[in-house]
Amino acid sequence: MLPIRDDNPTRTFPLITFLLILANGLVWLWEVSLGGGAALNHFYYQFGFIPGVLTGAYEAPSWAVAPYVLTALTSMFMHGSWSHILGNMLFLWIFGNNIEDHLGHGKYLLFYLTGGVTAAMVHLLSGPSSKVPTIGASGAIAAVMGAYFFLYPRAKVQTLVFFIFITSVRLPAWVFLGVWFVMQLFEGTFGAAQGVAVWAHVGGFLFGVLIAWITSRRGRARTEYEV
Repeated sequence: MLPIRDDNPTRTFPLITFLLILANGLVWLWEVSLGGGAALNHFYYQFGFIPGVLTGAYEAPSWAVAPYVLTALTSMFMHGSWSHILGNMLFLWIFGNNIEDHLGHGKYLLFYLTGGVTAAMVHLLSGPSSKVPTIGASGAIAAVMGAYFFLYPRAKVQTLVFFIFITSVRLPAWVFLGVWFVMQLFEGTFGAAQGVAVWAHVGGFLFGVLIAWITSRRGRARTEYEV
């Protein structure tokens, strides 16, 4: 399933979401400029999140330029392919604007970054000795999706469904995001998605639900789609 848009209007321009997409795009263009090979590999090992280095199972590469704990942040602005970044940014644009509208610009940025770091820590717990660099904004975006799932379950998401034929359907957000979350649990439990940090997705999503629950208790005026 691929979301195209939602029907959940916002009251403010999603400045932080726009800037996050811009930052991810600029980092991706830098990666492309490296041309692959050893230069790109060094970039991944410098700024990607490697659980085994954080747990002491492996030493940091000699060319590392920053404290490795910071890679929990830097890694969320890196991507491995055009489909990787385009898919992530599409999800961020569709679901992020409403969460930014709900939290406010500053709190949303803090939420996004904290969600990404939380997702990285869950990934570390799922594979503490891994020496493979983990990159991508998926964990942070999963936090955004978890918050959206809790706050706007009745919002409609125009979705492309790929099954024999490509069909466009309008699904309630709780259905679209609920199916996505269950798929992550299935893939993480049965190892169906090799090379994907699905437990980071799960951790990020649950973090987003938790923060949405906390912020929704503060009595702010809600839209017609909020619980």
